[in-house]
Amino acid sequence: MGVSTAVDLTSSEPADPAGASSGAAEVGNPLGSGTVGVAGTEALRGVLAVDAGNSKTDVAIVAADGTVLGSARGGGFHPHVHGPTGAVDRLAPLVAAAAAAAGLTGAALPLVTHTSACLANADLPVEEQALQREIAARGWSRTTVVANDTFALLRAGTDAPRGVAVVCGAGINAAGLLPDGRTARFLALGEITGDWGGGGGLSTQVMWHAVRAEDGRGAPTALAPAVAGHFGRPSALAVAEAVHLGEIEQDRLHELVPVLFRCAEDGDAVALELIDRQAEEVARMALVCLRRLDLLGTPADVVLGGGVLAARQPLLLDRVNARLAADAPLAVPRITTTPPVVGAALLGLDHLAASVPDRHDPHAQHRLRASYALRR
Repeated sequence: MGVSTAVDLTSSEPADPAGASSGAAEVGNPLGSGTVGVAGTEALRGVLAVDAGNSKTDVAIVAADGTVLGSARGGGFHPHVHGPTGAVDRLAPLVAAAAAAAGLTGAALPLVTHTSACLANADLPVEEQALQREIAARGWSRTTVVANDTFALLRAGTDAPRGVAVVCGAGINAAGLLPDGRTARFLALGEITGDWGGGGGLSTQVMWHAVRAEDGRGAPTALAPAVAGHFGRPSALAVAEAVHLGEIEQDRLHELVPVLFRCAEDGDAVALELIDRQAEEVARMALVCLRRLDLLGTPADVVLGGGVLAARQPLLLDRVNARLAADAPLAVPRITTTPPVVGAALLGLDHLAASVPDRHDPHAQHRLRASYALRR
């Protein structure tokens, strides 16, 4: 979360702000602590919301009453490639475009009260802290909070900052949040931290089983001819060779996820086993978060998102729902297609409400959601 997030990512207790490594001033926030950016009166009482994913970035300027005044979209966010400064440099034109759409061109800094930035590749507290300091230093707002982008999905799919989210897109991750700031989360760095599945993992598993079926090391599976046919190659092994030689881009292997589901629908045992394993992973991550936050014994939303889950494949969702019903019968699974930038904005509005409760607009959330519903 913010600068005061606990170093132990398995902990659900809020950290002590006094233990933060940064010398920046800290302020309260439902999702953690925020870094103070620029002193003075903001041009607009409201939120700069940022949802920055691997493939695209959405930015919005939202007034305190939930009115969306300006927005912009750009490419993916890759601080592990460009570094914190370089990555935030690439956000700056989007912020300028959203500010211009909001009528804030030429306005003195700070533009808004608070920045709520939910960012991909901000997986460790040290990464969140570095990005939070970098964004705060731009002076766009009086305060700034950076969180992993999983929290944007969670808040986009819930009516309050309470619940659990599992995102199964290119990779897989989960997070839980309570209004008092307690969180539950995973490192989510891939297989090295125990993760399995997501579009990237599933496509690799499809290739693994398809090639082994062809060379005799594995059980026969319809995945082998399906992989070959999808890429117009004589065999799955030929597909692997083409990827190795650069004739097929590595990123195109994600196209094998729908192939997997088609084979499973036709009854292929290997494909069904992979989908069952993915359902187990999704449910297990949700259950761990629910348990850490003491939500197993009370109704709680479990938001499901990311491309693999948002595709609403019955073979996967039915298995996820069955596992949750068995082990967390009070959980309420729901798929959200609400843009995650809405979640980032709502986390920002939560911050404003907590900071100045007597100025909270009870209709702000509805107004914000309605604005994005009209854009679809």
